[in-house]
Parts: sequence; structure tokens; C-alpha cells
Amino acid sequence: MTATAMILAAGLGTRLRPLTDSMPKALVPYRGVPMIESLILRLKTEGFSRIVINVHHFADMIEDYIRSKDCYGADIVFSDERDILRDTGGGIRHAWCSGLLGDSPVLVHNVDIITSGIGLRNFYDSAVSSGAAASLLVSGRMSSRYLLAGGDGLLRGWTYPAKGLVKGIGHAADVPVECPSAVDPHSMPASVPCAFSGIHVIAPEALNIMKDWPDRFSVIDFYLGIAAAHTVRCVSAPDGAVITDIGRLSRLS
Repeated sequence: MTATAMILAAGLGTRLRPLTDSMPKALVPYRGVPMIESLILRLKTEGFSRIVINVHHFADMIEDYIRSKDCYGADIVFSDERDILRDTGGGIRHAWCSGLLGDSPVLVHNVDIITSGIGLRNFYDSAVSSGAAASLLVSGRMSSRYLLAGGDGLLRGWTYPAKGLVKGIGHAADVPVECPSAVDPHSMPASVPCAFSGIHVIAPEALNIMKDWPDRFSVIDFYLGIAAAHTVRCVSAPDGAVITDIGRLSRLS
């Protein structure tokens, strides 16, 4: 199977200011190498033969840099979002509706996430074999927001404890369920809180549903919206795996 990956690189990188006042987040160096370069080389090594990158903030800089590297010998195409920043779900939808993602499941990877101890191609192949509409890589790391998984590993909700918010599956994105007091993630029956890694595999079944969604939306809201009728799995990262969000200044030092 031709394995396609999409790198979400269109964001403004506000957590990395002032660096991102003059460059896109994707080109901010981590250990001396632009974060997007490290990710492209990782994906290529793991057998992803086609890579789609969405661009918005300093889009020309990203495109020029990658082309100056002869696209690292990979089949790389750009999903142009210069007109509007579409958020995570809208960015995937735009690439799909533009015909850039092909007709196979797609591994989606945030540009500012680095991992060790995780085989991306193994995760992709397992997700494809499961037949699920989507598979979300999760872990037990600390986070401000958590997905809620049932005992069967399926997505059951989302919580933002600091703001006292919980969303269950099927709820509209703009109608969160208010908790009367501090959120206990275990308050939802048989739910387990888990941190989303920013890495997921989405099948054509789910991509087709996206066509009816608006131009801009969060992919988490999308998964919550379809999980009542479609299989959305929360897949735990292997023991010993490390997932780090380098999209903030404190993580770059």
C-alpha cells in the first residue's frame, strides 16, 4: 500500500514568539535542524512515500526551503491555505477535497511533535488493519486537556479540567457540556483520560464525512462528532515511548 502522511504545518506558532514573528513554526530549529526537516526524514525512513504539507504562515518560506533540499528525494506536495487558516480538521479537509491525499488512509502528524520509541509505520499499518474510521495515538503524559476513552479503547469524550469543560461524543463543537464543579475525567462512565499525541490515522470513510463540514474546525471536534456512529480508536503509545511537544519556547531550550 502507498503510505501517505500529512504534516500539519500551517499554524501561526504563537507559543514560539518572538521566533515566529519572522519565520514559520515549521522552520524553527530544534537541535540545529528545522523541525519539519527532521519529521520529513523520519517519515521517509519509515516508508511514507508521499507527504502532504499544509502551509499558511510564511508559506513561501516553507515551500522554498523544502524545494531547496530537492524535497529530500520524497514525493512532497503542498496544500495551500494562504487564504484562510483552517485549523487542524479544516486543513485535512482542504487537502482531501483538493485531491491531494489519495484514496488510502493517511497518517496525520503535527509538525511540532517529536517522538521516540514509536514506529510510525507500525502504528499506521495497525490502524489500517483495524478498519477503524480513525486511530488516535495517545499516552498517559500530563496535559491540560484529555481525550476520554472507554474500556474498549474507543473515543468517548474530551475534557479540559482547568476550565471545567467536558464534551461527549455526538455533541456539537460549539456546545460543550458544562461540569457543575471541577472536572473528574472518571465521572464519565468507564472513561480513562489520555493525552492526544497530535498523531493519528484517518481512513477514507472519515475523510468523506469531512466534505460536509465547514472550512474551519478542530479535528478533535470532528472525531467527537462522528464517534457515536463510526469507530474512533484511542491507541496507547508503547511502554517507554516519549512524546514531546516542541511548539513552545520552554521545550526548545
